[in-house]
Amino acid sequence: HYWDASLGGGKGMLTTLLLTTTGRKSGKPSILPLIYRPTGTGGFCVIASKGGAPAHPSWYLNLEANPKVHIQVATEACDAVARVAEGEERERLWKLMVDYYAPYTDYQAATARQIPVVVLDPI
Repeated sequence: HYWDASLGGGKGMLTTLLLTTTGRKSGKPSILPLIYRPTGTGGFCVIASKGGAPAHPSWYLNLEANPKVHIQVATEACDAVARVAEGEERERLWKLMVDYYAPYTDYQAATARQIPVVVLDPI
């Protein structure tokens, strides 16, 4: 469950989880690996950066349509509910993620949209 960050301009290996969303148009499951950090409150934090593109990534749009997801972290898997962090929680988690993967700062600078900080709360 590691992604080689050197391929994306970062350093070393980064922890990734597998996020399964339901396609908002197709209704089919879609699985993708995302860099994550534990939130410190039992959930997981991911960033909907799309490399600083002007539009949100499709997996984020899927979450808006249906926040019920499935996640796998290493050998542990569970269902979860996705939500967008706001206010102080967003600031804390954004800093946590930028400290872990600095290119997020460049991604935010590249786009006018506020990049969503997504919390995945296991259920």
